[in-house]
Amino acid sequence: MRVVEAFRAAYGASPQTVWHAPGRVNLIGEHTDYNDGFVLPFAVPWGVTAALTPRADDTIRLLSLQSSSTEPVTMATHAESEGWTRYVVGVLEMLGDRVKGADIAIDGNVPQGAGLSSSAALEVAVASALNDVHELGMTPMDLALLSQKAENDFVGMPCGIMDQAASALCQEGHALFLDCRSLGSRNIPLDLAAHGLSMLIIDTQVHHEHAGGEYAKRRAECESAARKLGVAALRDVTDLAGALDRLQGDERKRTMHVVTENHRVEALIGLLRAGAVTEIGALLNASHLSLRDQYEVSSPELDVAVEAALKGGARGARMTGGGFGGSAVALVPTERLDSVRESVTAEYARRGFEAPRFLPAVPARGAHRLPVSAD
Repeated sequence: MRVVEAFRAAYGASPQTVWHAPGRVNLIGEHTDYNDGFVLPFAVPWGVTAALTPRADDTIRLLSLQSSSTEPVTMATHAESEGWTRYVVGVLEMLGDRVKGADIAIDGNVPQGAGLSSSAALEVAVASALNDVHELGMTPMDLALLSQKAENDFVGMPCGIMDQAASALCQEGHALFLDCRSLGSRNIPLDLAAHGLSMLIIDTQVHHEHAGGEYAKRRAECESAARKLGVAALRDVTDLAGALDRLQGDERKRTMHVVTENHRVEALIGLLRAGAVTEIGALLNASHLSLRDQYEVSSPELDVAVEAALKGGARGARMTGGGFGGSAVALVPTERLDSVRESVTAEYARRGFEAPRFLPAVPARGAHRLPVSAD
C-alpha cells in the first residue's frame, strides 16, 4: 500500500493505524440536510486513506501523496494550517485535549472537483484513525458529527451532515436513508444490476468552491424563510401552499424546493422497497428541475449533461452535490450506457464545453480499517 510506504519513507517507521473513508454521491435529497430533512446518498468506490501514528507532543506532520511536495508539512499550532491541511487539523482541533499531535500520510483517489465529497472523506478517515489509536470509543455517527463540526467551525464551510454521515455509515450495495434531524438512519438495498440498470456519474469537469459563497447564501435564505414561517426548519412545513403565500422571491423558491425534495426522497424509498427500481427515474428528473429552477444551483454544463443523458436513453438524471458545477448522475439501462456517454459527449462538443468524464457509481463500503501490511 503506497500510503504506508510513503509514511515509512517520511517518518522512518510504520504507521500505527490505517483507515480508508469513501466519497459519496447523492441519489436524491439535495440541500435538505441543513434543513433537518431527508437524504439518500451512497458511498462511491473512491476515497481517502490515512496512515497515522500519534505523537507525544503537539506537533502535527502531514504528508499528502497528491501534493507536489514530498516533504511533510510541519505545524506547531493549528493556526498554521492552510489549504487541504485545514480539513485534517480541524478534526484534531475538534478533539481538543483528547489527542495531541500526530504524524499522518494521506492518499486519495476521489476525482477532484466532481462534487463527490473528498473533503468529508479526508475528515472521516483522519477522525476514524484518531478514534482507533486513542481508543476514544466514538461511534460512526459521532465521527461524522465531529467531522462536520471541523468543516463548519474550523474550515468555515456551513455544510450539513450528509457527506460525513455517508462516508462513515454506508454499507456496500446500499444507499443510506438519513433523517438529518434525529440522525436516525438505515441502509436501503440498492441492487441496480439486478434490474438491468447502472448509475453513471457524469463529471462536468467544472470545478466549484462553495465555502462562504452561494452555498452559504442558500442556507441563510432557508433559515430566514423558516423564521418567517415560525418553524424550526423548512422540514417542518406541512402546508406548502400556505407557506408559499407568506413568502416572496428567493425564499419562496427555496422553500418550494426543500419541501418537495423531502417528499421525493420518501417516494423514492417507497419505490425501492416495492421493487420498482426502474420507476425512480421520474423522481430524479423532478429533483433536477427543482434544483435548477427553484434552488438555482445548477449550471449550463449540468443541465446539458442531464438533458443529453435522457436523450441518450437514461431513465432519469439529476445534478448531484452542492451544485454550480461538479457532477450529474444518470440512471441508465446497462445496454444504453454507451449511447448515453456518446450523447453527452457529442452535446458537450457542440456547445464548446470541456469533454466530460464518466464514472461508474457502484454503492461501496463506508469507513473501515486497513491492515498496515496490506499490499
